[in-house]
Amino acid sequence: MSRSPSTAHFSRPAAMAACLLALSFAPLLQAAPSAALEREVNTFIGSKDDGNTFPGASAPFGLIQVSPIGSHYSGWRYDDEKIRGFGHSFISGAGCWEQGGQVSVLPVTGSIGPGGDFDTKDPKRFDHKNYASAYSHDGEVGQAGYYKVRLTDYRGIDVETTALTRAAAERYTFSAGVNEGQVLVNVAQANERHSVIGSVIDVVGDRAVEGKLVTKSFCGGHQYTTWFRIEFDRPFKAHGTWGEEGGLPGARHSMEGEAKPNGAWLSFDLADGRSVTATSAISHVDAEGARNNLRSDGMQGGKLLSFERMRALSQAQWREQLGSVKVEGASADDRSVLYTALYHALLQPMTGSDADGRYRGYDDGIHRADGWTYYEYFSLWDTYRTQNQWLALTRPDVARDIGRSLLAINEQGGWLPRWGYANFETNVMTGDPVTPFMVDLWRFGALKGREAEAWGALRRNAFEVPPINSRHAGRSGNASYLANGYVGYDRAFPSKGMDVDPHHGGSATLEYALADCALAQMADGLGHADDAATLRARGGNWHKVWDADVRDAETGFTGFPRPRDENGKWYTPADGHYSPRSQHGFHEGTGWQYQWLVQQDVPGMLQAMHGREQAGKRLDAFFAYDALLQAPLTAARKEWVVGPYSYYNQYRYNPNNEPDLHAPWMYTLIGQPWKTATVVRAAQQLFTNAPNGVTGNDDLGTMSAWYLFSALGLYPAVPGSGQFLLHAPRYSKAEITLGNGRSLRLQAPGADGRSLQYIQAVQVDGKPQPAVWLDWQRLQQGGDVRFTLGTQAPEQGWGTATADLPVSYCASPGSAQP
Repeated sequence: MSRSPSTAHFSRPAAMAACLLALSFAPLLQAAPSAALEREVNTFIGSKDDGNTFPGASAPFGLIQVSPIGSHYSGWRYDDEKIRGFGHSFISGAGCWEQGGQVSVLPVTGSIGPGGDFDTKDPKRFDHKNYASAYSHDGEVGQAGYYKVRLTDYRGIDVETTALTRAAAERYTFSAGVNEGQVLVNVAQANERHSVIGSVIDVVGDRAVEGKLVTKSFCGGHQYTTWFRIEFDRPFKAHGTWGEEGGLPGARHSMEGEAKPNGAWLSFDLADGRSVTATSAISHVDAEGARNNLRSDGMQGGKLLSFERMRALSQAQWREQLGSVKVEGASADDRSVLYTALYHALLQPMTGSDADGRYRGYDDGIHRADGWTYYEYFSLWDTYRTQNQWLALTRPDVARDIGRSLLAINEQGGWLPRWGYANFETNVMTGDPVTPFMVDLWRFGALKGREAEAWGALRRNAFEVPPINSRHAGRSGNASYLANGYVGYDRAFPSKGMDVDPHHGGSATLEYALADCALAQMADGLGHADDAATLRARGGNWHKVWDADVRDAETGFTGFPRPRDENGKWYTPADGHYSPRSQHGFHEGTGWQYQWLVQQDVPGMLQAMHGREQAGKRLDAFFAYDALLQAPLTAARKEWVVGPYSYYNQYRYNPNNEPDLHAPWMYTLIGQPWKTATVVRAAQQLFTNAPNGVTGNDDLGTMSAWYLFSALGLYPAVPGSGQFLLHAPRYSKAEITLGNGRSLRLQAPGADGRSLQYIQAVQVDGKPQPAVWLDWQRLQQGGDVRFTLGTQAPEQGWGTATADLPVSYCASPGSAQP
């Protein structure tokens, strides 16, 4: 689910740019752990034009985030006019509404009482839409682990936020001359369109508030509870609560239902200092979980951490994480784009277990992760394509716990998830994303010791359907798919959530077939020969929705995917004419965009497209290849699908959305790798050091991980294969720390991210590498990969011979390799 950027630019300080450009590669590699990489991150990237990222503070994979709330459904957009408060839970880059913002806190000034600036007789005065403050982008700071903004109302208030894994801190600095500051804690409102079903707040002593709220999320999904505690570094001199009837000075408790105002205010004497620091923690387990999280990450020796101490700890964590990638040959803006992409790829999934290891499972029971971290929020339809592989490559410890978390969901919830939000399944999106996601984890060693358990869960998912009373939908199109080899297109099919596979029968069939081929490889590796053969054959089920007679009128190409109805007939719209540019039967895309989702069977695809030459011409039309050659820095934005959510009635590449993210590498898989280089270089121009610098929804780090792979020169195009296809890197030198004590060093002398360059040759540890890919076993050993680049496309050179291309595991019988 994605939207596109516009072309505004967000500048970086000139002094920093000059300093960074002066660095040479060797000192950079040596100094990276102590370098201020957290300052290279620009958290405003993606905060405009529906990138839907948040600019506030979070730790890597943090349980809590503190960020501003505006009028945008995802939380905050760069051009929002006012800040309503600072929420304490956000997901990054998703396309649906209800993305967090719980416990909206805002510092203000003015009197609170009957007839006061905040008139306690008027409950509307305590609506955060009404008391929201204007703010200034001047002086605003968005770094990894630190955010700062100035509220320009209420005589001016500086707000700073930082966060560790399970606790966060906010510092409010009021203007000189202000004698009393107020802090409003609003538990009845969250992000726009994120409704609060019920809430409770209690004022505890003279330094804390705590409570809980129930919200309905995601995409209108199930209700879940967030508990919280906020402690202040100084006592408040007065307090009160507000509710449906208005405010009550001195009150300590308030409880309200859906859409009812509810919150508390705390008044601070500023005579002894203008700053007030609030340390906060949340939990999805219970109130004690929030308290434990605050004690664990927000305190030391029984005392609250100072704001500066927490910031230092947070940013030290980020320096370590960001130091896993080091590059030479990048401008200051390039570095910001790279490190912000890395930052966004490391925000999710989010820690779900509290400091004591407890977490709330999909059975709504309390469980304990002893010696490991339970993770939550799995946008699998997105992340199975790039972000999952990035974590498996660079953070194997996290990947192992992700795999264990998915298996815990299966055990406690009764089925594997599709889009898991907090402790429930939303059933958002379609296909079978959990299968390629987990097969890749198996391939990368992240399921070691749990292979049998994972295989059992995946096999059941592939061959069965969850019970009708299960919250999970699983492969909801399996009845049709197992009987006929395709998912019947049926818009009237009952759904357990916003989406269901038969509503998108064409694309669901393609996704199932891709997943089946991935699972066949796992079955083969685990010795399940019969299942491997069955699944391998099902990897060719994309043929069942390929209509060889469909013709695209404008381009003249024939043969495209087309949905079948529940009776097996080709779907035909009311006007009697089916177009491959139609959205009917395809989830967030068209037949043109989904035709490439057959990377498990490249020979069969070429046969269906009338040969390699015709397939290449079709790719050229899809990418507007001639236009890219003429204007590689600007053509993508002009020629491709770059309008907000413009998924439908299109025949061009959609860099904003997941189904064809891998499509540039289809050139490589048919023996035309120089064209992959052209398309990838053009696509990189859509990622900029600007608020609109993410191409569409970032989707929990998916687009950011795509950029990382594209910029570094390798890409995991075929799920389950463990293969990373090589292409021209953006940087002259790069080093990736693999998380296993080894490093992968990538060298491409003369690499220039603003020009078209093509691989002339590749060497691995000094030996020629004619094959266009490195597999996982070789990659995890680390070592040196050297690219020789040139400006001439080697149409008969590197990567063009059949022997140099990977063999499709699910190649159609009788088809030949390209």
